[in-house]
Amino acid sequence: MKHFALLMAPAILLITFCQAQQKETPKPAAPTLASAPSAVSPDPNMPRPIDALDSVFIEELTWIEVRDAMRSGKKTVIVATGGVEMNGPYLAAGKHNYVLRATTEAIARKLGNALVAPIVAFVPEGNIDPPTEHMRYPSTISVSQDTFKRLLTDIAASLRTHGFEHIIFVGDSGGNQAGMKEVAAELSAKWRGGKTSIHFIPEYYDFTAVTKWLEAQGIRQADEGHHDDFGMTAMLMAVDPTTARMKQRIAKGKFSINGVALAPAEKTIEMGKRIIDYRAELTVNAIKKAIGK
Repeated sequence: MKHFALLMAPAILLITFCQAQQKETPKPAAPTLASAPSAVSPDPNMPRPIDALDSVFIEELTWIEVRDAMRSGKKTVIVATGGVEMNGPYLAAGKHNYVLRATTEAIARKLGNALVAPIVAFVPEGNIDPPTEHMRYPSTISVSQDTFKRLLTDIAASLRTHGFEHIIFVGDSGGNQAGMKEVAAELSAKWRGGKTSIHFIPEYYDFTAVTKWLEAQGIRQADEGHHDDFGMTAMLMAVDPTTARMKQRIAKGKFSINGVALAPAEKTIEMGKRIIDYRAELTVNAIKKAIGK
């Protein structure tokens, strides 16, 4: 038995070694769909397999839907800048971004040949350190003018590469206007003679016109010192009443702004829709004039 054990020892060691090697040597990973060449480099002309979504927002569409929309004539693209900032005690910090979801869709629908790029949410809001302007208050996110301009430049260049013929800059906040104007001018000079034009449309941010229009509807305000007014609140309520804290304000008897009652809510929401349509109409007329030039 002793001799048998000695004879078997090498065999046992060999078996143990092989088993260990099998455990230590990883098996090659099975190929996945994501790693297949056709998945990361599909045929640019492949047919769309399903009906397209009815949306003007590029981020909501598939690449095939954007391609087909452009082939059908949607060669204008709107690049809108909003912001995240202090907006008084009643309005969400993303006020401008929420409003832009409504106004840019209305503009694109009225134009009929336009799509909307993802809204640029981060814009100049003041110095970061030491903080100035809106940066003095929590909720605000700021970027430098240089960062803002570089971002707009790269966004516009991307859209130009994909074949858009008209790139339209609009901004819902005052601090955005100068950067957009400068980038549009710089790229217009750089791209002169090419197929793509770029335009900054200041008429979108004409709140003086909005105020006069509201006064014509019988709505006159007395500034209460908040970063807020009836027009902005009405537009937010038309998009989503929670962004204007409707229920909370009603509960505390604060459902008014600048001396204008917001009740009944249905009336204010309807007015918000009309303001959105009014701003969209002003902007569409300015875009057509700019492209016509």
